[in-house]
Amino acid sequence: MKKIRKHICRLLVCGFLLTALLAVLLSGCGSKEGVEEPKLLLGFSQIGSESAWRIGNTRDIEKKAVEYGVSLMFENANQKQENQIAAIRRFIAYKVDVIAFSPIVEEGWDNVLREAKDAGIPVILVDRDISTKESGLVTCLIGADFYKEGVMAAEYLIRKTDALGLEHVKIVEITGTEDSTPMRKRQAGFMDTIRSDSRMEVISSVNGDFLKSRGAECMRQLLETYGSDIDVVYSHNDEMTLGALSEIELAGYKPGKDIMIISIDGGQEAMDVLKAGKINCIVECTPMLGSTLMDTALKLKNGETVDREIHPEEKYFSDEMDLSNLEPRGY
Repeated sequence: MKKIRKHICRLLVCGFLLTALLAVLLSGCGSKEGVEEPKLLLGFSQIGSESAWRIGNTRDIEKKAVEYGVSLMFENANQKQENQIAAIRRFIAYKVDVIAFSPIVEEGWDNVLREAKDAGIPVILVDRDISTKESGLVTCLIGADFYKEGVMAAEYLIRKTDALGLEHVKIVEITGTEDSTPMRKRQAGFMDTIRSDSRMEVISSVNGDFLKSRGAECMRQLLETYGSDIDVVYSHNDEMTLGALSEIELAGYKPGKDIMIISIDGGQEAMDVLKAGKINCIVECTPMLGSTLMDTALKLKNGETVDREIHPEEKYFSDEMDLSNLEPRGY
């Protein structure tokens, strides 16, 4: 009798396990059918993570990809063009729907972009433009109007010069990465605006490569060469500006007072320094481009036409304003 009971128990247990296994298998089949395919497969190559701006840009793109239901293939080029070219070729091989990238420099993209065009994959430039020998290799550019940023920086300087009654202003410029779009256009916008003002003199322009360490190095060399002759520092991004500030203070000068400081980007750390009076003006360059990128990429996948250039609305912040209620920047 005991043997019969044991046998029955074994049969019941086996039956229960088989039923459970069948339920799991059936539920698995059902969930597979219920899973939505991603709306878009987007390959994105980022320049690197050299600044708070760049890190904020990456985070925003990753966040918005999730919100939009976009499958994102992300690659960090670590400041090397050859890494970006290799990443774009991997995106092509993987047959992504759209390719987007932030080019580290303007030249040298024709061959790989021709490969993307031949594969029928639209390409979006994010943040920076490129220079190509043939048209049609990229679909559009999403990013700031860098020329306008340079203009806004110069317009502030002219207003400040008027307010202080200065007769002669000696300027040093710390530029971004040589041959990059923001470097070229921020410089051009600034120079074009001050050119007709005889009070303005740019006594030196040096390459800080958008890096905090290079900004400090450049400022140290500029102070050794020009010292108290420097009236204004025009820096192409906050990272270089923050590096330069420490050198100005080490040399015994008061940034924002002895030397006027004009920067571009508008990250939280620099904005706090602006509020403290050590920076005079910051022109905004927002990294929050994720929503625009996702919207544009989805339109391209659906065969819609988009504008060649898509610029976000940007402004400036300065010691002319009340900044006490400024909201957190998010980068």
